[in-house]
Amino acid sequence: MSSTYGKIFKISTFGESHGKAIGVVIDGCPAGIEFDENFIQNELDRRKPGQSRITTQRKESDEFQVLSGVFEGKTTGTPIAMVIPNEDQRSKDYSHISTQFRPSHADYTYTAKYGIRDYRGGGRSSARETAARVAAGALAKIFLGSHKITIQAYVSQVGKLKLNKQYWELDLSKTDDNAVRCPDETIAQQMFDYIDETRKKGDSIGGIITCVIKGVPVGWGEPVFDKLHAELGKAMLGINAVKGFEYGSGFDGIELYGSQHNDTFFVGEDGKVHTKTNLSGGIQGGISNGEDIYFKVAFKPVATIMQDQDSVNEAGEKVIVSGKGRHDPCVLPRAVPIVEAMAALVLADFSLRAKSNKIS
Repeated sequence: MSSTYGKIFKISTFGESHGKAIGVVIDGCPAGIEFDENFIQNELDRRKPGQSRITTQRKESDEFQVLSGVFEGKTTGTPIAMVIPNEDQRSKDYSHISTQFRPSHADYTYTAKYGIRDYRGGGRSSARETAARVAAGALAKIFLGSHKITIQAYVSQVGKLKLNKQYWELDLSKTDDNAVRCPDETIAQQMFDYIDETRKKGDSIGGIITCVIKGVPVGWGEPVFDKLHAELGKAMLGINAVKGFEYGSGFDGIELYGSQHNDTFFVGEDGKVHTKTNLSGGIQGGISNGEDIYFKVAFKPVATIMQDQDSVNEAGEKVIVSGKGRHDPCVLPRAVPIVEAMAALVLADFSLRAKSNKIS
């Protein structure tokens, strides 16, 4: 089972949803990085359950502990281990599906592949694992911040309800001002009500998160198989419930002629090469071009719903799967910091790879 991501700035996560703890080991983080525990905890707080009535009511403080790799508030260059205890498991909520396959979950595929599965909250397949990624991603954000690189994600669509504004028309500092994490107050309230009504029906709904990255210099990314946008896509598609990824003009770009779509170059007042438009999404030939990098991530409706559904069990018999436990009616509000974290991990890795490629 692959639980490791990255080539230089590398992470390995461990733990299950209803085990004693989840955690992460970060290898390759440079020495001397300021280890801001308050910032890391704040990032975990943005992801943790129980934030409002439109999120799961599982109560986890998600307070992390550092086991190694940090001394006197700075990274030492050695492996950093962080652990997050599980405090509010209710494994009995899953005993009724111990031999049943929940629709659109990993129950069947895990059983078919491994011959065994942890049915308590999905075990390793649970989105609970993403807390470890957020902890690691927070450190990556600190590292990137020292290079004046910022990563900001926000909810831009819930179901058919869209925020019809481009990111440069928004004040992204307002993203965390509401429970939905949409920077437009009016649309955010509509989204909240929509999710809440969906919750009351025992159903779930999906949507889109948009992410904007500023300050990435020219030259990050590798030609052919390690293109920057390909790695961002891989990182996003590795997040639970993600169904789609597009960057720059994305699928809408097919409606344009090449003469309309091409980003023409000019030299700015700063003496640097820029593009008049940015339909490339800040990446050309798989390499960053110095413009803003922006992309969208589509999330499916949460698979666990509070309604009875037809299915089969391990013996191949027809069964009725009943939803129980505490689950998000919409994953988007809590997924915003996860998207940011995975983007940060990709960029931290490519930052170090860019340095290793330079001729001294």
